[in-house]
Amino acid sequence: MSFSRDEFEKREDVLKRDLSERQLIMIGLGSAIGTGLFMGSSLTIHYAGPGVLFSYLLSSMIVLAMVFCLSKLSVAHPTAGSFGIHAEKYLGPWFGFVVRFTYWAANAITIGGEATAIGVYMKYWFPDLPSWIWIFVFSLLIIGINAISVRSFGWFEYWFSTLKVVSIVGFILLGTALIFGHLPQSTHNLLDHGGMLPHGWSGVWMGSAMAMFSFMGTEIIAITAGEAKKPKQALSKAMKWMMIRLVIFYLLSMLVMVLIIPWNQIGGERIEESPFVKVLQLLNIPYAAGVMNFIILTAALSTMNANLYACTRMIFSLSKSGYAPAVLGKVNRQGIPLVALLVSSFGLGIAVLLNLSDPKAYNTLFGISIFGGIFTWIIIFLTYSRYQKKGFSLAWSGAVVLVLVLFSMLLDPAWSFAIYTGIGWLVLLTFAYFVNKGFHRSQSIQLK
Repeated sequence: MSFSRDEFEKREDVLKRDLSERQLIMIGLGSAIGTGLFMGSSLTIHYAGPGVLFSYLLSSMIVLAMVFCLSKLSVAHPTAGSFGIHAEKYLGPWFGFVVRFTYWAANAITIGGEATAIGVYMKYWFPDLPSWIWIFVFSLLIIGINAISVRSFGWFEYWFSTLKVVSIVGFILLGTALIFGHLPQSTHNLLDHGGMLPHGWSGVWMGSAMAMFSFMGTEIIAITAGEAKKPKQALSKAMKWMMIRLVIFYLLSMLVMVLIIPWNQIGGERIEESPFVKVLQLLNIPYAAGVMNFIILTAALSTMNANLYACTRMIFSLSKSGYAPAVLGKVNRQGIPLVALLVSSFGLGIAVLLNLSDPKAYNTLFGISIFGGIFTWIIIFLTYSRYQKKGFSLAWSGAVVLVLVLFSMLLDPAWSFAIYTGIGWLVLLTFAYFVNKGFHRSQSIQLK
């Protein structure tokens, strides 16, 4: 089932198509290689131990299925509103409204989470300076990059992402050399602290929920379709290669980590330091920890950059659909929806305030972002199922697994707050949707 180019795509076609195919690939990689991996993997290891490998394997299977569905939809309908427009087409206006606003809010909060992580990273060099100073400074930098032009965004994101990929490959190669140099000790690290599954399969399952956050951002590549030079040709290829590389990078980096250092020295319930930096510190490799800290600082900046881009385009799409103020849909001479960009920066303000009052700020932002990301993926699966007009399929299977993940988080006291917050948010959005609908109906009656 396919649609011709219609009003859904025409109304958003005011953005400049300046992103190349190789930029799309690196944006996709960079969006998913960020704090979720460099910081969030600490929580995944805490839940699963060496079973983190199974956690990432399960998560990657779900994400591969989601990316397959999203790539098919995006090639058919390449717009900035992406899965929000797809949901509006195939599931109805309420779905398009709710998923776009939820994704926008969750991503804005994710930006705050990345900024919070930057405050943690900077303490490595400046332990006495408060985190909020660094959050404020780097927030201004990222807003500036996004405000210049989409070409500027693509250029910075390409090199940010390249540095991340090179650093992960370097970490894997260094770790592999150390493993083969101390093979017997590596086996002990893997098995002598509770075995492969110290917390059983339930730990692996909860680890999978945390691991999914590492992959969040993979969908951003679909949002770039509205500004890609040749979206239909570039998207399918870019999304396929992006996911293959991501799965390899994630699985190998986790394997290296649990082989060279006992897992109970890496993972932690409260995230205060990157496990990648911690591993290099424990190995006493001169300057390596400082270099890695700089790299993951750059990784956080990259993810902030990509998420702010995605937020801006999502609220822009909502405006073009009549669900947000018209001013958010206006672009400047450079083709940037500047007002939408500034409004989408609210997560950075939340990050500053949380860091002044909440010592577990990163965990708080982390949990809320997981709900928004998983909800978005569920809608993508449901949309693709309607697009294909099939019964129980791969898409339905993916949606069911994600619902079970959310239910598991609801039963865990450490994360239930995020689910309750998310449900409350959906109720509020539903109320706003019907108010908006009633307002437009009354206006149309008056015009008649």
